[in-house]
Amino acid sequence: MSDNIKAGKGGERYVPYSERAGNESIVYFTRDLSPEGLKKVYEKVNGEMKGRIGVKLHTGEPHGPNIIPREWVKELLSSEPELKDAVIVETNTYYEGDRYTTEQHRRTLEVNGWTFCPVDIMDADGTVMLPIEGGKWMKEMCHGSHMTDYDSMLVLTHFKGHVMGGFGGSNKNIGIGCADGRIGKKWIHTREGEDMWSIAEEELMERITESTKATIDFFGKHITYVNVMRNMSVSCDCEGAAAEPVVTPNVGILASTDILALDQACVDLVYAMREDENHALVERIETRHGHRQLSCMKEMGMGNDKYVLIDLDHDEVRMTQKQAVEDLEPFSL
Repeated sequence: MSDNIKAGKGGERYVPYSERAGNESIVYFTRDLSPEGLKKVYEKVNGEMKGRIGVKLHTGEPHGPNIIPREWVKELLSSEPELKDAVIVETNTYYEGDRYTTEQHRRTLEVNGWTFCPVDIMDADGTVMLPIEGGKWMKEMCHGSHMTDYDSMLVLTHFKGHVMGGFGGSNKNIGIGCADGRIGKKWIHTREGEDMWSIAEEELMERITESTKATIDFFGKHITYVNVMRNMSVSCDCEGAAAEPVVTPNVGILASTDILALDQACVDLVYAMREDENHALVERIETRHGHRQLSCMKEMGMGNDKYVLIDLDHDEVRMTQKQAVEDLEPFSL
């Protein structure tokens, strides 16, 4: 590994599996993009979901076309005993728009159909500070005050590109998504005294990851992760109906109790595609230095970038990334 990567640089460079070191975690995979597939992977990683459970979900801007289907989430919550009283959790946005205030946010939730269970806007009543152990840029993160009301968290993520982060996986979902809309998100995106969005590339990836560290340290073993690789535009769901078209094949659903292993596996699956299938998303990741999310998580002790990929569709056999993408559904909405 180059000295630049060791020093926290190189976020534009994909690190092949053969160059990674350390232990392996388990990542579960199914090609079944349906409520049944979602339940199948969740049930492999739900062992520590206890007490009051918050489901961190990107509920999207009005009429966003690529969010995780509401009916999938509804069926998951109604079918799993520990999730029957679960609450979808969100925070308000840093940018002005249809989720900027709690009132605007609740109207958008109604438009998008998130009305079948409670949705908690965690920063509706203020904020709470949680420590960041080993933070380079920040020593604490400002979260929605309701976050500490929960005993466990299910991080349910639509994996896709992101205009600033390169890609949006579980790390982005909670790193930005649990920070409150006025203070925490500002700390991640903007230097004091500078214009909004002044932080980018390596520093942005590190700040997102440090924010995530505060959340996962708070929940300890009572947090788990599911990434849905479907309708993957280069745009985040925060762009709503203005998102770029989907040009990347659907893949499936992955889950792990290791946030780094899960996000890394999703990135690896993208890189295992043919160039005509992945070039737009790869370009988005590399030009934004998105790989720094992964290397920063590893440096902060948040998981392993090596893993065993378990195929739930074929008797739970171990598989490679190339085997996983052999029967991708091309350019499917």
